[in-house]
Amino acid sequence: MSDQDTTEPENLSDTEYMPPLPQATALGIQHVLAMFAGNITVPLLIALAAGPQYINVLIQIALLAAGIATLIQTIGIGPVGSRLPVVQGTSFAYVGILTAAIKGGATLAAVFGATIVGGIFQVILGYFIPQIRKFIPPIVSGVVVMTIGFTLLPVGIKYSAGCGAYPAPFCKNGFGDPSNWGMALFVIIVTLLLRKYGKGIWSAASIFFGLCIGYIVAIPLGMVNDKKIAAVGKADWIGLPDQWFGLDFTSGQAIALMGLMIIMAFITTIETVGDISGITMGGANREPTDKELKGGIMADGVGSAIVALFGGLPNTSYSQNVGLISYTKVMSRHVVSIGAVFLILFGLMPKLAAVIGALPQPVLGGASVVMFGMIASAGMKLVAHSGFSSRNMLIVAVSMGLGLGLWQVNQLTGGAGFGPIPPESFAAWSIPLFVSGIVVSGLVAALMNAFMGEEEI
Repeated sequence: MSDQDTTEPENLSDTEYMPPLPQATALGIQHVLAMFAGNITVPLLIALAAGPQYINVLIQIALLAAGIATLIQTIGIGPVGSRLPVVQGTSFAYVGILTAAIKGGATLAAVFGATIVGGIFQVILGYFIPQIRKFIPPIVSGVVVMTIGFTLLPVGIKYSAGCGAYPAPFCKNGFGDPSNWGMALFVIIVTLLLRKYGKGIWSAASIFFGLCIGYIVAIPLGMVNDKKIAAVGKADWIGLPDQWFGLDFTSGQAIALMGLMIIMAFITTIETVGDISGITMGGANREPTDKELKGGIMADGVGSAIVALFGGLPNTSYSQNVGLISYTKVMSRHVVSIGAVFLILFGLMPKLAAVIGALPQPVLGGASVVMFGMIASAGMKLVAHSGFSSRNMLIVAVSMGLGLGLWQVNQLTGGAGFGPIPPESFAAWSIPLFVSGIVVSGLVAALMNAFMGEEEI
């Protein structure tokens, strides 16, 4: 193992470099912390639709699934796996579709059966990505990555305000309480100071240490939820998921979900291309190779199919961690593999997961604002790589204008029961596709790029 510090440029961009174990462990845990809240929020939302009795088991499976899917991505199995520092987790893209399907009568067995079919289709799609890559150049990937960052930023702000995705009654302090904002700003300032003045691991893992310091300070301030503290005491040290939901491939709901999962495979592929492009551009200042994209997208499909066998929801590359790569510049895939091992351990040790689950929302929110903003910055870097011609700027303007516009209006009006897409005019299952900023921006950018020649503008 090299004695050089990971702050050396030649080590930062090397996916095969293994930092010293203490430093690699801290960086790996930092990746886990970056995606932990998102990874448990998705199964929580699905469980609330299927029944609250499924919350604990779906969250536990989600941790195990994320670890397994990430190892498939970083270590690889033959042609499967990008062998880049790509973190996998339960996908937010499926929440609207799956909750609507479950409320419409679909069982979790149908969900997992359809997930396997969608995963297999994505493996096939990934195999042909070298042939279709020309339709997803950096200008398209950049739009996708920027949209991911911009649509995630409100999540960071909500966590900073104190409640995140959870109802206000679960907050120790009220949503938007000055103490919450103060803690979030404290974490941001500590993170930036460590990044600027810290040396070695203190700088490279500044977000991790910012979270830890924020957590420690939050405890005497009474910002750690009492119910979560009690949950830590009650949680078992070791335990496996104790429920299997079965697989359904033949019911009407399962067949309908299979069609949706095939459509979502295209959407997830665009997102994964954007994430992988964001990682290589943000961490190594280069575009991904055909082999990396092919392996990464195939790993998306293989990971989702495998974890669905045991009750795992669809997995995809996690955009939160793209920002972390851009921030630390550490491209070692072994760092993420270590993080994946911790995810599996957390899935097997409920008490450890409960400790992380008790992380105060404002502490997580402060770090999230930094990371999600870095995602948008990585997208800007991809767009800049394509050049700021009037053609490219028009593609960015129209695609992001439509994508973010529809998404923002839906965010503002969805709670009131109406949105920019009238439900009486479209099938209920299709509406989440139209109001997803990532989907709309990515598809519009891809179409405009395909049909607009350089000489047209």
